Amino acid sequence: MTYHPESAAITPRSNTTPQPRLFDEVRRRLRLKHYSLSTERIYLQWMRRFILASGRRHPRDRGGAEVERFLSMLATEGQVAASTQNQALSALLFLYREVLAQDLPWMNNIRRAKRPERLPTVLTRDEVAALLAEMSGVTWLMAGLLYGAGLRLMECLRLRVQDIDFARREIMVRQGKGGKDQRPRRRHATRRRWSEGGGISPPPCSGA
Repeated sequence: MTYHPESAAITPRSNTTPQPRLFDEVRRRLRLKHYSLSTERIYLQWMRRFILASGRRHPRDRGGAEVERFLSMLATEGQVAASTQNQALSALLFLYREVLAQDLPWMNNIRRAKRPERLPTVLTRDEVAALLAEMSGVTWLMAGLLYGAGLRLMECLRLRVQDIDFARREIMVRQGKGGKDQRPRRRHATRRRWSEGGGISPPPCSGA
């Protein structure tokens, strides 16, 4: 109940709960599904760009046609890479399906960004050894884990002391890709360095 002295009247308090703001709800849904903070930041950026491109209209008032137009504009005018366009599509699909509870129609008219056809550059073992020989300390340790255990960068940065089992020579990756815990297999060279008690000291340079 609320009392208004100027009118000497008592009015009942509204029981309606205010609706959460759109981006607050997006953050809540992303974190509920254990998306990474970097993905959250990128998705919010794409949603903001879509809203601005739609004349600042609420996405609930937009639909498949506007999404198609936005994604096609990224390819034709923005000249973005195919992976960037797919990233924007994933962000908008999450917005409509998970936050607004709306299913977008199948979008067949999107102008797809051209996917370049190029072979990945892979270092040879000798090149990797030469690269690691130029590193030291924590930098060498991280690079060795990225290469030897196949860790992703953020998986390596989030490692804790209790995630490393020296007795079993295992690493536990917490909340890896897909939100799953996993034990990546380390290559023989990495296992040998750990078994030798190398710590974070780099291997000796061949020319030393």
